[in-house]
This record gives sequence, C-alpha cells and structure tokens, in this order.
Amino acid sequence: MSVETKTPFDEISCFQDVPEYQEKVEATFAPELKSGSLLDGRFLIGGPINRSGMATIYQAQDTFDHHRLVAVKVPHLRYESDPNYFWRFEREEQIGRKLDHPSLLKIIPVEKKSRPYIVMELLRGCTLSHLLHTKRPLPEKDALRIISLVCDALQHMHECGVVHRDLKPGNIMICKDRSIRIMDFGIASAVDSRKITLHGLTATMGTPEYMSPEQVKNEATDERSDIYCLGAMLYEMLTGVLPFQNENCFVTMSQRVSGDPIAPRKLNPNVSRQAEEIVLHAMQRNPADRYQSVAELKAELDAPEKVFVSGYCNRLKKPSWNFGYRTTPMLFGAVMGLGFIALQVLAFLLLSHVLSRR
Repeated sequence: MSVETKTPFDEISCFQDVPEYQEKVEATFAPELKSGSLLDGRFLIGGPINRSGMATIYQAQDTFDHHRLVAVKVPHLRYESDPNYFWRFEREEQIGRKLDHPSLLKIIPVEKKSRPYIVMELLRGCTLSHLLHTKRPLPEKDALRIISLVCDALQHMHECGVVHRDLKPGNIMICKDRSIRIMDFGIASAVDSRKITLHGLTATMGTPEYMSPEQVKNEATDERSDIYCLGAMLYEMLTGVLPFQNENCFVTMSQRVSGDPIAPRKLNPNVSRQAEEIVLHAMQRNPADRYQSVAELKAELDAPEKVFVSGYCNRLKKPSWNFGYRTTPMLFGAVMGLGFIALQVLAFLLLSHVLSRR
C-alpha cells in the first residue's frame, strides 16, 4: 500500500487550485520571430506568450530534446545594440546558469547563437502578483509559508554570491504542480558589488514599490537588501496593500528612506503580533537592524509562535518627502536631469519665437 508523501506546498491552501493565467499579448508592428520558424536550427518557434517593453517571450519546441516545450526570451531589436541592455541580458543568462535549485527558474544552456536570446523552462501557472489580484489579503499561514519557500531558493542564491535586487510578486511564479520559481535575474549582482547606474528606473535599480532604502540611495547592496524586499512582499500579502503608495514613484521611493510603513495590524487586525514583528523587522531602514540572513528570517517564519515581540510597531516613524542630494542622490539626479532637459526645451522654444518675429 503506497503512502502519499506530503510536500511543503500541500500546506498552502491557496496553492490547491492554482489558475493558469497568461496575459494577452498585443500585436506589434516590430519585427518578430515568426511562428513555425526554426531558431538556430534547434528551437521551433510558436506564438508569443509574454511581451514587455524590452523583450518578447515565445513558446517553442526544443528539437534537440524530444520537442520539449521551452520558453525563448528575445530582446526587441532596438535593444540588441544597446550595450547596457546587452550586458544585463547576458548577465541574466550567466547568473541563471550558475544557479541550481528547484525553486529557481532553470536556464537551458545554448552555446552558439545567431542573436541574443535566453532559453528557459516553460512554466504553467500564475505569478504571485496575479494571485494577490484575485485574493488579498492572503491567510497569514499561507503568506508566511510562501515567503519561507522563497527563502529556501534565495538562500541558495546568496550562498552562490548572488543578490537578486528585484524581488516582487511579479517575479514569483506559482506553478500548476504546486511548486514555485523565482524569476528574472536581470539586475542580480555579486554580493560585493558597489553602486549601480541609473539607466531606466526598473531596468537597473529595482521596482520602486519593493526596493530597499539603500537601493534608493544608490548605496552598496547585499543579502539584506533582498530581505527588505521579502518584508515588503509579506506586508502586501498580509494587509492587501503596498507598504508605501503614491502615484509619483519618486515620492514612493523617498518615503521608504525617510520613514516606516503603517503597522500591518492597523490595516488588518487579523494579523498576529508575531507576523507583524517579522514584517517590520525585515523592513528596518538600516540594514544592520534587519535579519542578517534569510536563514534567520526563515527560522521565524517557520515558527512564528516563538517570535519575541519587541514592539517595532510602537517605534515607527511617519515618512516625509525628504528630497536632496545627500539623502536621495538618485532621485535628486533624475529630477535635476529632467529639469535641465525642460530648461533646454524652453530655451529652444523661446529662441524659435524670437527668430520667427524677425
């Protein structure tokens, strides 16, 4: 008589019936890979399954591996000649091939290519972001367990010397087989990397709603930057709202540098004091005050009843619009750059007007 072995995923109620969700891919006039074409004599291209501002992902068959279904990510032509984007694209593949964990997206190696592209395992299911759109807040037990599972994969990344830097619900895939994957290693970096360059807000820095204060300040990042992102994700899963919200992304980024989010229990009284403590501990503005490793965070996620409630919720500081070169150099630089461009445009218009009157 066979006995079914339970997996950690069986304990998560919202994983019991994972929907298969795929966003509608709009048609484009840009040159694309045609359905039925054979890429590099190996990958039989199907239709597009996802498109972002920088790349399109196609379903394809790997003819070298029994026509196994795979996903092929191809950058748009206008970005193939962009050195910064090409570096990011190559970096994403290199890091993906370096990592080996069941909860990290698997990159399939291709040695010879006629153009830039990345081949990945094809996943069926939905992102955590989609799940949160259909059900929020999540049950506390489910939320803690999901972040704990993400910690397992993230610990492997950190042990390999890699910091993700863009953890968010949209980069966590919940698969039909009730497994998860961390995706998108495009801005991941070595642990000892220093500052990053402002080149497209979400392309190199991270996502404003989840990024750590040190990323906003363009300071060095490490494993604790990912821990902050996990805290921000858990905050949203438990309360149903983002920790910092504003229509202006620059204000959102400044808020996390100057203050703390509203205590989770004020938004959802059903959140336990222990879960609130975990969230606020992970989201401390100073990296030295956070959990120092994902293993430390995971230990409390797995045994919340043992968490000592120190009262982080009583020491929260209300955010302010703190804008300046010393406090938020990236925001200051971006706004000053936009202001300089606006002055140039205004000067051009004034000059054109003066010349037209002569």
